[in-house]
Amino acid sequence: MISDTESFTLAQHLTDSGLRSTPHREVVYQVILAKRNHPTAEEIFARVKALRPTISLATVYNCLDTLVQCDLIRQVNFVREPTRYCPNLHEHAHFHDETTGEIHDIAIPADLTARLREILPPGYAAEHIDLSFRGSVKK
Repeated sequence: MISDTESFTLAQHLTDSGLRSTPHREVVYQVILAKRNHPTAEEIFARVKALRPTISLATVYNCLDTLVQCDLIRQVNFVREPTRYCPNLHEHAHFHDETTGEIHDIAIPADLTARLREILPPGYAAEHIDLSFRGSVKK
C-alpha cells in the first residue's frame, strides 16, 4: 500500500497533467515504490497481477507511460535490453552489473552534474543527464 504522502504526490502530479488517479495507476505506482530494483514492464505486470488478477499487460504499459509523462518515474534504457523503470527522481546515474543483471543507483555530486552540463555545445541545455555504467564486481 502506498503511503498518504505518496498517494498525494501521485494525485497531484496526475492532476497537474490534467489526469486523475485510478486504481490501476495507483497499484502500478505502488509496486514500483515497494521494490525499487528497476523492474521491466513485464516484471511490474507480474507483481501487479498478484494484486489485481484481471489487469492486462496493455493497461500496465499505459499506466507506466502516464507515470513517466507525469514525472513520477523515469525510464532507464540500456542497449538491446527491455526498458526498466526507476522511481528515484534525483539526479543520479545507473550501474548495470553484467554478471547479475542488477541495476544500482549511483548518486552524482552536484558539482559533477554542473561540470557535465558545462561541456555541452554552446547554446544547449540538458534537461536530464542519463549516465550509465556497465561492469561487474571487481575481483
